Amino acid sequence: MSLNELMPGLLHVASKDDAVDFEAWMQAELRVVESALEVWVPADAPAGLGEAMRYGVLDGGKRLRPLLVLAACQEVGGSREAALRAAVSVELIHAYSLIHDDMPCMDNDVLRRGKPTVHVRYGEAQAMLAGDAMQALAFEVLTPEAGVDPALQARLCALLARSAGHAGMAGGQAIDLASIGMPLDERALRDMHRRKTGALLQASVLMGAACGRCEPRAWDALSDYGAALGLAFQVVDDILDVTQESHTLGKTAGKDLHANKPTYVSVLGLEAARRQAADLRDRAQDALRRSGLAGTATLSQLADMVVERDN
Repeated sequence: MSLNELMPGLLHVASKDDAVDFEAWMQAELRVVESALEVWVPADAPAGLGEAMRYGVLDGGKRLRPLLVLAACQEVGGSREAALRAAVSVELIHAYSLIHDDMPCMDNDVLRRGKPTVHVRYGEAQAMLAGDAMQALAFEVLTPEAGVDPALQARLCALLARSAGHAGMAGGQAIDLASIGMPLDERALRDMHRRKTGALLQASVLMGAACGRCEPRAWDALSDYGAALGLAFQVVDDILDVTQESHTLGKTAGKDLHANKPTYVSVLGLEAARRQAADLRDRAQDALRRSGLAGTATLSQLADMVVERDN
């Protein structure tokens, strides 16, 4: 079933003039993403599973990854249908990872997005199943019977799977858990976060770019942009963990410090970490200038938003 059949009007593409007002563009796209998640995340999954899934993904979060998909697709004039499916799928993967990361066997956190974590609300077993189901749903959303070319479906699935698996997010999380209480140098820390956080953010950009015609020069530049942005996001996360309160962050502040986990702040120091974040933003912006794309203002402003955020 196409998005037009599911929800008329969801496929409206913001014009370049619309995108000049970044805040208006972002709010419009956030509404679209939330509506699509409402449609695709089932409320009627058995034995309360649907309720736990929806609790874990709806009504919260920055939706940065879907915004990156949609912005990159817009810059290359790509398929809106494919990009919306990719945007929802990458957010489902991100949300499932948070559900699992918060569990007692991982980070053992009780607060996420300003509310109790899924395992606190629904129990550990239901949280595990909710994450599993959301991971599977991500790939179901990416593979409709009609509306998206099968070759593009396969490419999007490969990009997402690679970023979420052993070479990306899951591998980075394994390194993170194995590094508790151990000293890491900057290179090792960067490799861990390139996988754990950066891979999915980079894939979000590339999934959007894959939805349209993207020349090799632009593809390579967008890949560099996504890689720099992904690391910048983590550096800022580490900074906020020691400079903000839990009520601002929507999650437990100071958790990494108390868990004796290596972070950019613990390895570099606070001021050096701030300089690192600014440098990574500059690298991301430089990559956009090298892309040869006619207009990259939205991606540029998303990079600014990542570094300047306070939660």
